[in-house]
Amino acid sequence: MAKLIIMDHPLIQHKIGIIRRKDTGTKDFRQMISEIAMLICYEATRDLQVADVEIETPICKATVKELRGKKIAIVPILRAGLGMVDGMLGLIPAAKVGHIGLYRDPETLLPIEYYCKLPADCAEREVFVVDPMLATGGSSSEAIQMLKDRGCQKIHFMCIIAAPEGVALMQKKHPDVDLFIGALDEKLNDHGYIVPGLGDAGDRIFGTK
Repeated sequence: MAKLIIMDHPLIQHKIGIIRRKDTGTKDFRQMISEIAMLICYEATRDLQVADVEIETPICKATVKELRGKKIAIVPILRAGLGMVDGMLGLIPAAKVGHIGLYRDPETLLPIEYYCKLPADCAEREVFVVDPMLATGGSSSEAIQMLKDRGCQKIHFMCIIAAPEGVALMQKKHPDVDLFIGALDEKLNDHGYIVPGLGDAGDRIFGTK
């Protein structure tokens, strides 16, 4: 079974408290999403492989650590996942970015694909799929399957708020994928929204209703 990490860092908890508030405006909400993504990314990249490299410091030669291999791809699930990308790129500016577009059918709550564009060498990279909310888990699970179908093997999933139902589905469908979660909430309501959650993350990031 892959890792399930629920963040307990005080800064993450504090910032999640801010985005839960219904009176937090678009600018602050967007900024907090980016900052939380950066903090979760710091923890999610803890096990990246490094190699020894010899360099010259201003004083002498030295052996330092450097990320090994093709490194990282960030794949946000459109559209809300876009809000997490800049924060992650702040830590990993050389990462390549792909995009997967899925929406939930309002009747069945099942994911429907409408867009997929990935780096050409995505299968050789450590892939971080990002979406602020893990609700039913349908869209995230489908996105990860799309990546696996294209040859990606090292896949991790990052979200800010998750429902137990989504976590259970992900662990059932993709037991090999690490889950990094900012906060695990109580449940889903009858409309598939996370309780207590924060509403529609996409609407709040982009200022739409």
